Amino acid sequence: MIESERGNQISTRNQRLAAFRTFYRYLAVRHPEMLAEAERVEAIPTKRTSPPETRYLERDEIDKLFTTLPKEGSLALRDRALLMLLYNSGARAQEIADLRVGDVDLLDRLRVRLHGKGDKWRSCPLWPQTAEALKQLATVRCGDKNAPLFTSRQHKPLTRFGIYKLVKHHTATLRCTPPRAEHCGVSPHVFRHSIAVRLLEEGIDVNVIRGWLGHVSLDTTHRYAEITLRTKQAAVAACLPPIGRLETPRTTAGWQKDEELMKWLNSL
Repeated sequence: MIESERGNQISTRNQRLAAFRTFYRYLAVRHPEMLAEAERVEAIPTKRTSPPETRYLERDEIDKLFTTLPKEGSLALRDRALLMLLYNSGARAQEIADLRVGDVDLLDRLRVRLHGKGDKWRSCPLWPQTAEALKQLATVRCGDKNAPLFTSRQHKPLTRFGIYKLVKHHTATLRCTPPRAEHCGVSPHVFRHSIAVRLLEEGIDVNVIRGWLGHVSLDTTHRYAEITLRTKQAAVAACLPPIGRLETPRTTAGWQKDEELMKWLNSL
């Protein structure tokens, strides 16, 4: 009924079913006469559904975004710094909203400390451009380490809903990959997917990407290998049959030669 009459998705149906199961388990413990009903609810199967599509921005879309961002206005610096930090760190919107001035190091070791899921902290290196943008924020210049890093027009901490609206406003003309006519908008999480794909295409080891994004399981990180065609094409080119081609030495990933990256890895 919830699918046929209300038009809800399978994922919504499964979420409602999980809530019913939890409620009836509680009833079965408190009121044993409800045990039979609880067993009936428990027996309802969960429907299988495909995982949500991973959408990301191509490099030219990222370049277009930062080229067209407003340079004038009271919030122009804040918006540019926030979008750069989203893309640089691959942080979730709530992780950005929770940031305090003391969570970013902008002098010697350029990095940001993020408080993620499961009450876990992780450090992410910052690009010099990102650090320079953050240094210009009024919240950083005031010197209060406990002050929120990003604030609203009313000087209140920016919430994840505010971050979502900000991203939607500045990315209204951009389209994600793969494009979908009904879902062509860009959310803060798209930046997280975009930097993951970019790191993968640059040959960064998947374990480094896992630590960068704060994934608990490598399975979550491995999905990015399935969504970028360029990586697949590179794999095919590396495995061409020897017949009819000249043998050329294989190139290895150059991430081990990145001094800034290796310094960050050694600090973990």
